[in-house]
Amino acid sequence: MTKTCDPSISGGGVGIGPGVHLRDTIAFMVTAGLLVWLVAAGESGLGYNWQWYRVPPYLYRLSDGHFSAGPLIHGLGVTLQVSGVSLLFSSLFGLVTAICRLSGSFTARVLSRAYLELIRNTPLLVQLFFIYFVFSPMVGLSRFASAVLALSLFEGAYASEIIRAGILAVPQGQWEAADSLGLSRYRIYRHVVLPQALRHMTPPLVSQAVSLIKDSALVSTIAIYDLTMRGQEIIAETYLVFELWFTIAAIYLLLTLGLSGITRMIERRLAMPQ
Repeated sequence: MTKTCDPSISGGGVGIGPGVHLRDTIAFMVTAGLLVWLVAAGESGLGYNWQWYRVPPYLYRLSDGHFSAGPLIHGLGVTLQVSGVSLLFSSLFGLVTAICRLSGSFTARVLSRAYLELIRNTPLLVQLFFIYFVFSPMVGLSRFASAVLALSLFEGAYASEIIRAGILAVPQGQWEAADSLGLSRYRIYRHVVLPQALRHMTPPLVSQAVSLIKDSALVSTIAIYDLTMRGQEIIAETYLVFELWFTIAAIYLLLTLGLSGITRMIERRLAMPQ
């Protein structure tokens, strides 16, 4: 039997023809045009005096040929710090919780299940306030540490289910083969299971990182001067409500689009034949 080769399929994945790219480009341009028209129509309807020329100094400043970051960029740096540290700890919490849920220990399974149900069924804002106003005074946590702990626990609960699904996706024969070699549980996870599970876990974990960046805006409620808090501070001084919020939204959009692009690259890379 001869196989028919479809020119749109190559590299182990489904190719996309030029017609699809053209349609996507046209759809994007139409959508962008519609958004511009809606903004213009809203401007005329609201009678709002747009002052976009006042926004750039809050992003950057040029003085004597020297570039210096504005308050929004400084706030973005804090947002990236909070998100980066929280991503590290949420991955750790997620891994430990996933392994506990799959362990043979009844106590570990009960505790991990209780953690999941508690975190996933309560709002992040409530958890953030509880950790900052109740827990942190007892142990002496700073605002930054409280924000990181709240985000890590919240995102770690969701990451644990992603990690658990990735571990369960590893064929049972791999576990049996590793066990027949006399490997300990730790070595089975480290050398056999997790490297294979990583293939399934990486794209959804990167997508979870996108959610973490958006959720990090809530840390402004405990007076951490992240991007959102800096924006609120500037708005209180200048009354540039729409200009500043649109700018802040655009910065978050650029961050999340960048991570989404990384997710698509990883998915294409993992889909390639080894």
